[in-house]
Amino acid sequence: MATQSTKSLSKQGYLDLYRVMVTIRLTEEKLAESHQQGLIHGACHTYVGEEAIAPSVCAHLSQDDVVFSTHRGHGHALSKGVTSQQLIAELYGRAEGISLGRGGSMHLFAPEVGLMGTSGIVGPCILQAVGAGYTFKLTDSSNVGVAFFGDGAVNNGAFHEGLNLASIWDLPVLFICENNQFATEVPFKDSSGNASVGNRGPAYGMPSHELDGNDAELIHAVAGEAIERARAGEGPTLIECKTYRTRAHAEGMSDFSYRTRDDVAEWKKRCPIARLRLAAIGSFPELEDGLNSIDAEIAESVAAAHQAAEAAAWPDPETVDSHIYALASDPTTPRDEPLQHGFATDQDDTRQLTYMAATHEGLAEMMEEDPLIFVLGEGIGARGGNFNTTTGLYDIHGAVRLRDTPIAERGFVGLGCGAAMTGSRPVIDFMFADFILDAVGELVNQIAKMQYMSSGRLSMPILLRGCVGIGHSAATHHSGNYYPMYSQVPGLRVIVPSTAYDAKGLLKTALRSNDPVIMLEHRELLSVKGPVPEGDYEIPFGVASIVREGTDVTVVALAQMVHRTMSVCGQLAADGIEVELIDPRTTSPLDTDTIIASVRKTGRLLVIDEAYGPCGIGAEILATVADDGFDDLDAPLKRLNCRFTPIPYSPPLEAAVVPQADQIERTIRELVAE
Repeated sequence: MATQSTKSLSKQGYLDLYRVMVTIRLTEEKLAESHQQGLIHGACHTYVGEEAIAPSVCAHLSQDDVVFSTHRGHGHALSKGVTSQQLIAELYGRAEGISLGRGGSMHLFAPEVGLMGTSGIVGPCILQAVGAGYTFKLTDSSNVGVAFFGDGAVNNGAFHEGLNLASIWDLPVLFICENNQFATEVPFKDSSGNASVGNRGPAYGMPSHELDGNDAELIHAVAGEAIERARAGEGPTLIECKTYRTRAHAEGMSDFSYRTRDDVAEWKKRCPIARLRLAAIGSFPELEDGLNSIDAEIAESVAAAHQAAEAAAWPDPETVDSHIYALASDPTTPRDEPLQHGFATDQDDTRQLTYMAATHEGLAEMMEEDPLIFVLGEGIGARGGNFNTTTGLYDIHGAVRLRDTPIAERGFVGLGCGAAMTGSRPVIDFMFADFILDAVGELVNQIAKMQYMSSGRLSMPILLRGCVGIGHSAATHHSGNYYPMYSQVPGLRVIVPSTAYDAKGLLKTALRSNDPVIMLEHRELLSVKGPVPEGDYEIPFGVASIVREGTDVTVVALAQMVHRTMSVCGQLAADGIEVELIDPRTTSPLDTDTIIASVRKTGRLLVIDEAYGPCGIGAEILATVADDGFDDLDAPLKRLNCRFTPIPYSPPLEAAVVPQADQIERTIRELVAE
């Protein structure tokens, strides 16, 4: 709905708002000039023409309220407390930049003032602001999360999923659509069946407003009321601010193939800064001298900021790989373990638990220990999950910590990212790994990169868990093994336990880690029992398990393939072939040192993996051994993998896809005979 207000600003309110708006305009004009001079090495998306919006919203925010933004984020950064010098230095690629030279125009981080990040991808900021709202609900805080996004984002699935999640859980979030009429060069009228964003709120059960985006006074009044609602626990608000960028989408891009010079000239006449200045003087004529002083002061300040930024040092190349992972969760030495592996021996009197019971116990213990842990997933509340991952925990901890979600994987994974950024510890239970593919962008572009892009100022304590593996005639959409794909992504920890013991120990490590962890659990192992000691224990990432010692051949296997290999080792031993079986347990980091040490002893290596061979974990292991252990080899390197095909339904077809015990035994015998 279109909204009007007669609410006015105080004298100081006018001065404060004007100061920020002029700071944005003059900083952006200097950056546009610097781009032409070659001082900016990549893109530069300016906020010129839109200055009424961010300052008017952020005027109501405290430092502890958080803002999530998009690629046109300079105005949001400056409104939230970033200085012109920090912003300019970032675009110049200098070490004093707000992201230490790692982000440039589109990736700005200043969590110390509540700017949680701007993204070069359209849409994630919406979900992350919802995640911040969830943290504030979990911790009973009065803070709010704000998402700033353009009109292009409202045609993205993140908009629908984010607004829906915020509405059904009454989260303290503001959604601010800066509708500048174009998504890059595509007019909004040509890309949306509903020409208004501001009338969409009722469809999501929330109030919404359609505002003149160049009217700072109006935006200030409406945003203030919406923030008060959010702080009072009355839920989210959608605000559309119709505005116009009067410079190109990005500096250096062609601007008049999709709009006319006359259009731009007409919008320049509606300049939000000139409009606020007239309103201020109209209400308080004595302010004119103060406004003139601000103009001169900011001009001098921006000139000095440019000079300081240009003179600033470049980042040290030696720091290029710092902050990919949180130091606290980057293991350097293994912890003492009660057991070497999770397979029972004749002398073992340790209690036996199923794989799923062990992970349930670990999760229950950690939720009791840490009130910031909460679980999101489909049916994981009162029902306890498809695989009993959370059975009974809802009765103990309630709906906020065991939250049933809509079928909206991108939405609740993106929410989890924002929640982790703001201090809580989400567990995303996605049931089957195939389902999470809808959220790969949130995983790879956001979750995995957040610590690095923020230079370690943000941590990402999030655990994403679900089933992988072939079996039960689940066919192609419930059988994927995706750990090779995620293991290629810097910033992610990827764990693939094969036993109940490993599953509990790795889960507890993950829930105490400050890194994002993907835990992929083979469905065929969930009911398999193994020894699990009572009491607290952890298993460090990147430390393989030597499941069985041997002297004739090293076999590296993952998940179900560990069990299939174990099933043939007895017969092979009876025939004089001693297998050394190694389970990496984690594929990122991958413990190649243990594998190379084993190959040095046995001279032979076979990798058995249910995932596909091309570009897989086996290929990585074999390449590493070829590089670092070639002189120790007495036979060619070998691997067994799933056939390179989508997974079929019929049991005989399914069995033909996966390495079976007889094939494993035959391959080991052939390798030893080489």
